Amino acid sequence: MLYKITYTVLFLLIGLCSFTGTAQLSVAAEKDSITTSIPSNIYKPLAPAKAAFYSAVLPGLGQAFNGKYWKVPFVYAALGTSVYVYSFNNTNYKKFQKAFKLRQNGKVDDYDGLDGRPFLSVDALERAQKSYRKDRDLSLLAGVGIYVLQIVEASVNAHLLQFNVNENLSYGPQFKFDPVTNNAIVGAGLNFKF
Repeated sequence: MLYKITYTVLFLLIGLCSFTGTAQLSVAAEKDSITTSIPSNIYKPLAPAKAAFYSAVLPGLGQAFNGKYWKVPFVYAALGTSVYVYSFNNTNYKKFQKAFKLRQNGKVDDYDGLDGRPFLSVDALERAQKSYRKDRDLSLLAGVGIYVLQIVEASVNAHLLQFNVNENLSYGPQFKFDPVTNNAIVGAGLNFKF
């Protein structure tokens, strides 16, 4: 039983090696016989790196470099939202932290009530402080994540803009009718036109 598995694996490896060797020879033969030139306006090998660099320097600039100007407002809206949420949470965190410190020292704070009955207890001030600090830190992480995401998006978009998508290369469903059985045959086809 073991020798059958060994022969099968060996046969598959030899078959795969010969297939890749043939493919390499045919590509090398094509390069020798036909010189192909790719127009410089279609393929730009440094475009993804440039788009990523531009987005790192100024958020949204990589999207503008790719010609996707409609994405720039979304980048700034996402970054602006994270900055606003960070600022809101940081302000409230500092306010509750100040009130907590004053309450610990026995001084009057913003949350003292009438007749010595506070609106918020010391525990409530501490919980609010922790909650706003956690939300502040999460909004900072979200802002950094959005910044990195827009850099990656600009680079990936620059890569995708260089794909050759035209009428000569198509993939789609094909429907044929079998005259013998009167049944429809559904399949998928990949078409290359030279």
